[in-house]
Amino acid sequence: MKIPEDGFLLRVFLGEGDRWQGKPLYEAIVIKARELHMAGATVLRGPMGFGAKSRLHTTKILRLSEDLPVVIELVDSKEKIDELLPHIDEMVTDGLVTLERVKVIKYRADPPEV
Repeated sequence: MKIPEDGFLLRVFLGEGDRWQGKPLYEAIVIKARELHMAGATVLRGPMGFGAKSRLHTTKILRLSEDLPVVIELVDSKEKIDELLPHIDEMVTDGLVTLERVKVIKYRADPPEV
């Protein structure tokens, strides 16, 4: 798969406890991105953060079960991102979604073993 040099980065900020149809929301988004044959997705779990409600989420002792921040990053062409966005709009009811232009320097996989 080839991504144009001028790609787009879609970031989805949500909580670890957010759900979509019985599964973690971050998992549902990554699965949908894979179904749409996007270039890839990465889920990052944060040790601390807060959002629109200013409620602090942290891994500090006695708060290990709190809803920690999660960021999903997806880089692909504008067309592929645009294909995913209606699904994101439906799935993300509480969170933040950003989009920015990026310059793709390298996107490669190891060659298949012979």
